[in-house]
Amino acid sequence: MGKLYIVPTPIGNLKDMTFRAVEVLKEVDLILAEDTRTSGKLLKHFEITTHMQSHHMHNEHKTIENLIKKLKSGINVALISDAGTPAISDPGFLLTRACIENNIEVDCLPGATAFVPALVNSGLPNDKFVFEGFLPVKKGRQTRLLLLAEETRTIIFYESPHKLLKTLANFCEYFGEDRDVSVSRELTKLYEETIRGTAKEVLEYYTNKPPKGEIVVVVGGKKQ
Repeated sequence: MGKLYIVPTPIGNLKDMTFRAVEVLKEVDLILAEDTRTSGKLLKHFEITTHMQSHHMHNEHKTIENLIKKLKSGINVALISDAGTPAISDPGFLLTRACIENNIEVDCLPGATAFVPALVNSGLPNDKFVFEGFLPVKKGRQTRLLLLAEETRTIIFYESPHKLLKTLANFCEYFGEDRDVSVSRELTKLYEETIRGTAKEVLEYYTNKPPKGEIVVVVGGKKQ
C-alpha cells in the first residue's frame, strides 16, 4: 500500500520551502500538481526530477479512482498546489477523503499557508476565528453575508484583486462601515503590504490604489 503526502509549497518566497517538503518530493514516485507549468519552476529550483501529473478542480473527480489504484499498488504520491497548503481553497479534499475511505495512509506536512500570517498580522483577535475562503460570486452571496454579519469571531476571506472593492463595499453594507478590516496582499513577496482600518477606510484606500496580487481579508467579529 502506498502513501499520500500533502505537501505545502511557498506562497511567494521560495525560502519558505521546508527541508522535509523537498525530501518528500524527491522520494515519492509521483507528484500531483495543480498546474504543472507553475510547479515545474519550483521543482527545477530545488532540483526535483520526480514525474508530475496534473490534478486540479476540473479533473479531480475523474482521476481519483485511478489514483487510488496506484496508491493501492504501492506507489507513493505527493499532492501540491500552486501555492500554500493543498485542500485549503485548492484541490485536495476529495483525494484525501478517498484515501481515508480506502485505508490509505495520509500524511500532511506543515508549511506555508496564506491565512495564518494574514490573521496574525491583522492585530485582530485570533484565539477564535472562522475561515470562509472565497465568498460566493452570485448565488448565495447575500445570504452568506447576512449570516456572517452576526458572527462574533474574527473572519478570514480569500479574494481576487478585481473583486476586492466589491467585497469591501459589501462589508460596509452588511457589517457596517466601522467594522475592523485588515487586508494582506502579496504575502512573503517583494511588494507585501497589510492595510488596516475600518471597512470604509480600507475601501477608500483601495479605491484610490487598485490592488494587485493574492489577497487575504481579515474582518473583526461583531462586537457584543
